[in-house]
Amino acid sequence: MKLHILAAALVAIGLAGAPAHAAPAKKAAATKTAKKTTAKKKTTTKKAAAKKAPAAPVQPALSDAQHALAQRVQTGKITCGGGQSVTITADDKNPGYFRVTHGKKNYTMNPVESVTGAMRLEDTKAGAVWLQLGSKSMLMNQKLGQRVADECVTPEQRAYAAQKQNTPAPSLLD
Repeated sequence: MKLHILAAALVAIGLAGAPAHAAPAKKAAATKTAKKTTAKKKTTTKKAAAKKAPAAPVQPALSDAQHALAQRVQTGKITCGGGQSVTITADDKNPGYFRVTHGKKNYTMNPVESVTGAMRLEDTKAGAVWLQLGSKSMLMNQKLGQRVADECVTPEQRAYAAQKQNTPAPSLLD
């Protein structure tokens, strides 16, 4: 009689007819299945997030004056003092904006009018400023108040400096 009660209890909890060692194996299999399902959900979530993320942020529209300034920005790989370099490329997805790269740092900059006539590009979020003068350029970190790259010279600036050196300055009395 005790055996019948024990068998009935085993049937009720679902262990009847299964070997004694089968219960841990079922539990391990269930755990593996749960882990696979969780991993699939994470992968699917990452893929969905990647699809939702924009490829490049759309920047605010620039004024006509800023677009005119953008035409004067000298682009390309520019050699600087101390063996450094800065690369400036036009941002195809955001007309008037530029990608400025120095080492591992990348900035998205837009032209800003300057009362001195210097070409000025700014990334206000990062606090970076590219100043392009007649004979040299420099990259500055406004947050730290430091020059990050100095004595940067494009071929056009080199030619301008040579011209200035060969042409005497006009006399103040003339």
